[in-house]
Amino acid sequence: MELDDDVDPRMARWLGTLWGKSKEKAGGRTNLLIAHLLDTAAVGELIWDHFLAPSTRALLDEVAGGPGRGRRLFAWLCGIHDCGKATPSHQRLWPEGARAVRAAGLTWQESDIARLRWRHDKAGGNILRRYLGDRSAPLWERRHLAWVWPLVAGHHGRFPTEGSLRPSRKSGGHLLGKGEEWQLVQRTLIDVFTRELGYTDVADVQPEVVPPKAVQLHLSGLIVMADWIASDEKHFTGLDDLAVVSIAESRERAATAWTKLGLRGGWGRLSTPEPEFFADRFRREARSSQRLVIEAARSMARPGIMVVEAPMGEGKTKAALAAAEVLAARFGADGVFLGMPTQATSDPMFTEVRAWLAAIDAELPAQVGLLHGRRRFTSEWRRLLATSDGAADADAGFAGVDEFDCDDRYGTVPRDEEPGGHERHLPAEWLLGPKRGLLCPFVVGTIDQLLMAATRTKHVMLRMAGLAGKVVILDEVHAADVYMSRFLAEGLRWLGQAGVPVVLLSATLPPAQRRALVAAYLGGAASREEFGWTEASPADGYPRVTTAWLDEDGETPRGATTSSPSWRADQRVAVEVLAERLPARGDGSAERDRLQRMADEDVLALLTDRLAEGGCALVIRNTVARAQSLYALLRERGWDAEETTLLHARLTTRARAERTERSLRLLGSPAAEGALPRPRRFVLIATQLAEQSFDIDADLLVTDLAPVDLLLQRVGRVHRHEGVIRPGPVRAPAVVVTGFAPAGEGVPELLYASAAIYGRPLLLRSAAEVLRAAGDLPASAEDDTAADGTAGTGSRGWTIPAEVPELVSRVYDGEPSVCPRSWRAAEEAARQEWAADQRRRADSAIPYLLTRQGDGTKSTLEGLHQATSDAGDDQTLGAVVRDGEESVEVILVAHDGSRYRTLSGRALTANGDVAADLVDDVLGATVRLPPRFTAAARELGPLPGWRGDPWLRGARALVLDGTGVAVHDGSPFRAAPRPGGPETGLRHDVALGLVETRHDTRA
Repeated sequence: MELDDDVDPRMARWLGTLWGKSKEKAGGRTNLLIAHLLDTAAVGELIWDHFLAPSTRALLDEVAGGPGRGRRLFAWLCGIHDCGKATPSHQRLWPEGARAVRAAGLTWQESDIARLRWRHDKAGGNILRRYLGDRSAPLWERRHLAWVWPLVAGHHGRFPTEGSLRPSRKSGGHLLGKGEEWQLVQRTLIDVFTRELGYTDVADVQPEVVPPKAVQLHLSGLIVMADWIASDEKHFTGLDDLAVVSIAESRERAATAWTKLGLRGGWGRLSTPEPEFFADRFRREARSSQRLVIEAARSMARPGIMVVEAPMGEGKTKAALAAAEVLAARFGADGVFLGMPTQATSDPMFTEVRAWLAAIDAELPAQVGLLHGRRRFTSEWRRLLATSDGAADADAGFAGVDEFDCDDRYGTVPRDEEPGGHERHLPAEWLLGPKRGLLCPFVVGTIDQLLMAATRTKHVMLRMAGLAGKVVILDEVHAADVYMSRFLAEGLRWLGQAGVPVVLLSATLPPAQRRALVAAYLGGAASREEFGWTEASPADGYPRVTTAWLDEDGETPRGATTSSPSWRADQRVAVEVLAERLPARGDGSAERDRLQRMADEDVLALLTDRLAEGGCALVIRNTVARAQSLYALLRERGWDAEETTLLHARLTTRARAERTERSLRLLGSPAAEGALPRPRRFVLIATQLAEQSFDIDADLLVTDLAPVDLLLQRVGRVHRHEGVIRPGPVRAPAVVVTGFAPAGEGVPELLYASAAIYGRPLLLRSAAEVLRAAGDLPASAEDDTAADGTAGTGSRGWTIPAEVPELVSRVYDGEPSVCPRSWRAAEEAARQEWAADQRRRADSAIPYLLTRQGDGTKSTLEGLHQATSDAGDDQTLGAVVRDGEESVEVILVAHDGSRYRTLSGRALTANGDVAADLVDDVLGATVRLPPRFTAAARELGPLPGWRGDPWLRGARALVLDGTGVAVHDGSPFRAAPRPGGPETGLRHDVALGLVETRHDTRA
């Protein structure tokens, strides 16, 4: 690098000693600071060329002042991020580098700063503000400096306040650098870097337009991405000779690294699909409701939000994928994020999305990431991992704090698997590392990924960078409760402001929830904290599609609501009630167990009767314990493992994955690839895992009482597919609702656990609709007689899907009440208690929301992380966004008295050392503990032999004795008892999964 003649001659010496990466972190050679800035800028250019969505490039062109100007501004913003390292506060951290800097004439008073700390990210923000905003001769307008300096000050994951940029006064100025030499070298570093990128001077860099705050957050995430790539010592070894430093050299280094890392974007600029493209993608003609969704996408004048409400089995997800293709082509999105309600529903969707993309471009399926904590046990993911060149699943990465206390996780992960093929079938390994998964061009994961992008947590900009530039599809959004809905609405605000097209899917939404979600998106697009929205053209039909966007003025909402007939004819689903006697408050465990046994016996009798000629039933219980209890009774009464399966969240990872896959193959569509012959007689007993996005077809449904929308979701698993031969007794669809105790004209008793999960008001209203459909209540809440004029006999049932919107609206609107007059007082008392609890829960989300109260209209990222959330890892954050008690995952290992063994019986060493071929077996025993065991589980750690294993060293081992009972330090592993409650332990049963055991001193 040759410096201009007008540059102080001392600069060559100074710039040739200021270090950006130490030898230890740069492949054995010092990497000069100017080299790292240029390396990062060069990576930024490649991100622009090969990774950014067309919509993002167009937006940044506008910010920079016109077409073709955004690329250089983006590269400059990426590179300038580490300018704060040109300070004593950083240069002193590496002794060898510090000596060289001092010898070159840049000095400081070590005694003044030895015990003080000032991070280089904040220092960079300070330097930019002082230089570009110099009061005597400002080089940039204040409005532009105000949004750019936080990008530098926040590049290590948190955006500080302006006031926190100042170094401690105790340093006497030595943290920043005292004297004209330090100010001169800091400004010259910026000038030299700026000119190397082709700008005349730093004033020439000034943007023309202030981007929306969400775009700033997106941009910040991309800067972090560029920094992490350019900080990888394997691809950017140190340059310690200023003579060889140049943007040309950095571009060569960056291009080599980019190729080796295998990074790329999504589909780039798509052409608008042909009218009949749906059949090409999915090998069948679109249904009328699917055409409705596609046409709605074509009708949107600007990026906006679409709400698709259609019956279970209508094909909403395929319609959404087709709409995403249209929206991406029209608005320049480069990929898709598909958020599913659970890990279990994400796995089959991963396969479906890959197939969809293969029909667009044969190279695209390899760019789909699966984003949830148990993907290693997904058969499709494992198969692709095993056949990918250079296949290492970055789940193994445990990157920590670097040498200077900056916990960036830019390193690649340890490899525990050798390449299994000659091409890669998964996204670039780099994208699969910690915090980077959403950056994959296409992502299937849980909705938690979006919810976590709406939290005020470290590196949230990486999450937003992974969502912006995509089309975002969220399935089963009705499942979000009042607490989760706060994060969902917050995420929609940021996506709306970023101009991200969003598609929401649901069987049906309560009208108030639909209005709130659309208003949140439009409020973000308008950069307003509150935004009132009402449907311009409400449609009563079903399925229906609601679209909304803002006009070019950024204020006026546009959109429409349209509907079409369902592809399948309405069918009458018989509704029956199986009353259950429930325990009274204060009953001991013996009485509770007796009543549960009676309830299970009743369900077993019903199943035995209805399936006498064969057939397949689905039983959904609201708690794991109830599901386990019923399954145990069936096995006790002679039902073998081929006739019944148990599925719930306390199975080990491997057991849950295997049972889920088997259930889908047995009870899924007969035409599906890999389908198994339908059993003659079969019962799947499950918890809410089978409630949504679970493509099975049952002949009969038995379910615990739940809110009516969730009951309808469960009903959606009944008589779902064509071509299924059904025995006579189950030839007509039916649902049997249990888990509550009707009381004639009196208020029914509700299962305590169900009320705790769903709230008494919704359950009472839903019970009224169930009893009315069963003929046990009058047709109207104001009538005194049943539908047939009697005291309540006969069965009306539900007409599905025609009645779905009306049922949901009646139950959730609450006015007029659907409950009989004799229930009204109890309903009102429950409603008031529930409303207060809902307000409390909604308010409890506020401290974690990405936007602090009162900052909604703020135009920059300054201070975004003030009063930040303490939630760190995804496990803790997952509990935060779902308002659940934090739960802990452990790995179950058996101990036979002399050595450890896997649950399958394979021997480990006395210390638990795991051979490479046993790692999967050990990890397959991962299970999530009930929340009450979280405190006790914090005492657990890895086995001694796991500490050197990249997959196991951060895990918690829970040891099982010879009888399957969990033990710790030689004693039973127990949860601290709740006031007045029993002590609780755990045991593992191969068939039942993890079982809670009560040790009750009460009678």
